[in-house]
Amino acid sequence: MWAWLHRLASPKRFYRWSGTLARWAGWFSLLLGVSGLYYALLASPPDYQQGESVRIMYVHVPAAWLSMFIYMNIAAASLISLVWRIKVADMFAAASAPIGAWFTFLALVTGALWGKPMWGAWWIWDARLTAELILLFLYLGYIGLLSSIDERDTAARAAAVLALVGVVNIPIIHYSVEWWSTLHQGATVTKFEKPSLPWSMLRPLLLMSLSATLFYIMVAMRQARAELLSRETDSSWVRELVAGQLGSGSR
Repeated sequence: MWAWLHRLASPKRFYRWSGTLARWAGWFSLLLGVSGLYYALLASPPDYQQGESVRIMYVHVPAAWLSMFIYMNIAAASLISLVWRIKVADMFAAASAPIGAWFTFLALVTGALWGKPMWGAWWIWDARLTAELILLFLYLGYIGLLSSIDERDTAARAAAVLALVGVVNIPIIHYSVEWWSTLHQGATVTKFEKPSLPWSMLRPLLLMSLSATLFYIMVAMRQARAELLSRETDSSWVRELVAGQLGSGSR
């Protein structure tokens, strides 16, 4: 299995399959996003208590989900990098960090916009809100470590350690509603036997979440590919790739 993983993550193979994955992820993200926006803005009903403001949910929940999902991907890639020394894992983690930071910021902003009419305040020191803010600081710390240390491998190792230490914050975000008394409601989408949301609301929420996830995959893969080309400029496979593109372009 590990031999297969190393072959799959070799720079040349990664560049090939990641390009295909990014292309398909982009198209499906667009398709699901357009469908999700239609159902979220036009086909889903207003909430009987929250009114039209409930539509913020269709951006807030996917952003909050991606903020945690991307961080777990960074942590997993960091572990792979530290243990098996796979260089593309570092590149994927580094490419994911800014995307995760933006999704975390979006989750906090949309949460504030949603919280004002519901709770009467833009911000409260709710357990989940506080943990989400800490997650943003973890992202910024990870990005800061990568940019502040000149030696690339040292920076990657330091950032990887921070990412792994910060994983403890993810279950705090997820289970904070159960562990402490908070203003956030409990699980809705993950209650598969009987979700709390009607299908008219659950459908656009799932579509928007899938669209956002595929968008992340597309951007992260493209960024990782660009970084890979930058690092492997002198490799024979990159020279062959450039020569092939130049040859096809001159025809």
